[in-house]
Amino acid sequence: MFKFLFGRASKTPEVVVRETQRETVARALRELNDVLTTLSPRAGIHVDLQSGTLSVDLPDQMPDEAKALPAPDKQTTDKPSPDKSATDMTTPDRTGAADHDAPAANKAPPQVP
Repeated sequence: MFKFLFGRASKTPEVVVRETQRETVARALRELNDVLTTLSPRAGIHVDLQSGTLSVDLPDQMPDEAKALPAPDKQTTDKPSPDKSATDMTTPDRTGAADHDAPAANKAPPQVP
């Protein structure tokens, strides 16, 4: 519980290997190439020799964004629609049923999987 105060049970130090800059650039380039090769409209790649930077012009819609559902309208999210069955379940039926019979009359039918 108080490992940070009393130390760990094992006395072997944990060695954290830092990634060198060369390994970082190689990994980032490999990941970028993996993504860019999957794009159907090819992305434009520009090199700025003055600053030594790369820029990528991505298409308007990425392939994984085409599968996503559109965002819900603001009007539909602000006003939740009342559930008809929920209001029917909460109001007691007073059509001649006795008070002790009202909960049984409003009981929901069992759901079959």
